[in-house]
Amino acid sequence: MMQSTVNMMQPISFFLGISGNFTSLMIFLAPVGTFWRVIKKGSTEEFESLPYVATLLSSALWTYYGIIKPGGFLVATVNGFGAVVETIYVAIFLLYAPPKMKAKTAVLAGILDVGCLVATIFVTRLTLHGDTRIYSLGFLSSGITILSYCSPLAAMNTVIKTKSVKYMPFFLSFSIFISGGTWPAYAVAVRDYFVGVANGSGFILGAAQLFLYFLYRNAEPSICEPLLAPADDEADKANQV
Repeated sequence: MMQSTVNMMQPISFFLGISGNFTSLMIFLAPVGTFWRVIKKGSTEEFESLPYVATLLSSALWTYYGIIKPGGFLVATVNGFGAVVETIYVAIFLLYAPPKMKAKTAVLAGILDVGCLVATIFVTRLTLHGDTRIYSLGFLSSGITILSYCSPLAAMNTVIKTKSVKYMPFFLSFSIFISGGTWPAYAVAVRDYFVGVANGSGFILGAAQLFLYFLYRNAEPSICEPLLAPADDEADKANQV
């Protein structure tokens, strides 16, 4: 009976994993239009690089986690793709950002995406073994992903203040919501609760963003709107596994 249940769950978990991959791809690719405009203008203007630097670290850690964890192929593949995409975004900042932002991006990328990543790999490879290595990396990856989900909170605050959804695009919010719901379902099917907890926070955040979107989409905008970048220009978010 137990073996029959396991066999029945395998195609279900595979389908959920493929679905999670697709929704994560939508989130990773959401800022493509923004960066294409950056390349045509030759400047990143006032956009911040930290969300992309942080997402690159998160994606790289989840890729490593998926590689060392048995059955983590689907987690590794989508985050490996995400790491490549985020590397391109960070490279564009290094090429087109104003001098001050360019220097800040270089320092952040050096510390987080090179220093922290290399240190994590060395420490976990040399001092941790077996399940201890997997659990430690799962805790670290989940924590960084949850922190990454905090970046859209500024956009939500802007929506409330301005009564305008201009700074919180529906496509990104919807993608976060769907991805945040799909990955926890996959996590339950394969009993990987690190993936479930990390993306469950995205489900809650995505639901809150959709609620604000439908609440303010037809509202009269406030006269004084802050000069902020749209949410899809700063988010990825996330991050996502």
